[in-house]
Amino acid sequence: MKEFNYLIVGAGLYGAVFAERITKMGKKCLVIDKRQHIAGNIYTEVVEGIHVHQYGPHIFHTANEEVWQYVQRFAKFNHFRYEPIANFHGELYNLPFNMNTFRQMWGIQTPNQAMEILNRQRREIPNEPTNLEEQAISLVGRDIYEKLVKGYTEKQWGRDCRELPAFIIRRLPVRLRFDNNYFEHPYQGIPVGGYTKMVANMLDGVEVRLGIDYLANKAELDGLAEQVIYTGPIDAYFGYCLGPLEYRSVRFETETLNQANYQGVAGMNYTDRETPYTRIIEHKWFQFGKDDEGNDIPKTVISREYSSEWKPGDEPYYPVNDEKNGALYAQYRALADAEQKVVFGGRLGEYKYYDMDQVIAAALKRVEEWLH
Repeated sequence: MKEFNYLIVGAGLYGAVFAERITKMGKKCLVIDKRQHIAGNIYTEVVEGIHVHQYGPHIFHTANEEVWQYVQRFAKFNHFRYEPIANFHGELYNLPFNMNTFRQMWGIQTPNQAMEILNRQRREIPNEPTNLEEQAISLVGRDIYEKLVKGYTEKQWGRDCRELPAFIIRRLPVRLRFDNNYFEHPYQGIPVGGYTKMVANMLDGVEVRLGIDYLANKAELDGLAEQVIYTGPIDAYFGYCLGPLEYRSVRFETETLNQANYQGVAGMNYTDRETPYTRIIEHKWFQFGKDDEGNDIPKTVISREYSSEWKPGDEPYYPVNDEKNGALYAQYRALADAEQKVVFGGRLGEYKYYDMDQVIAAALKRVEEWLH
């Protein structure tokens, strides 16, 4: 008999949901993580009463009522709505692209006026777009592309928009109404007390060991459990035997400022090419400038976000889901399918860009499939 029914590699959202569910079903599991904290990339740390999103901003949003009901068990959510601002050389525009944006860009007042300009500019690309630049202009026109898409996208991907494939932005949302709410899902918010507390509540009663490198101690750790749930990079699991998958990474410069308000909004995107960072996050506005007791916070914490090419040792953030990497992942997926006692899950285990609600839904579904 093994000591545990399940060894769960990774204390992020996928691992925590899986652990919570199977523990409730009477199974015994061990959760390990290479980092010295739980919650993976949604980890928050309290600084000056502010829940700082250490790996970039995470706004919970979903249309999945089952997932929404599930997370309510572990946290109360506030009513935060993400309404970022775009800063192009000091010109400020509302995001996502909506009537406020068009009014600021062109001085127009009605949806018909906006559509007239958009349709006229879209005609610049009469044929099927062959790259990201042509795709963006065919969707939102030249003006919005030049000021609000081009520079930001080139910083994100580290290359010229004309060198990027069109499919990266198959669609850009255009709203012909005055509405700055970035996400249109009915359920939105930030967990009161931070994401770390929410994940800790999920893992209540589960054995967790931190600072454990699974791949460096694989044989020993595998011997502890009957099954393994692996949420790390799938290519790393197989020793990069087919070559590494590509990711984009992100670097943060975070500082505490002795002032109450730096930019007046949670997220400000810098959409010109010359500003080296893609955005500045002011974390206190995720909780409306209040601490957990409802008091005004006299200081603020900001994070400048820089996009970069991933290299071994960096934190992988975004899978590069192009044809080349898709083909390579398919080969790794075939190897994974042949592993009898291992489930590969989550953003890194499935080499897939997941929103938080999608991670939770996938973990809940996998538990059901695995146990029935």
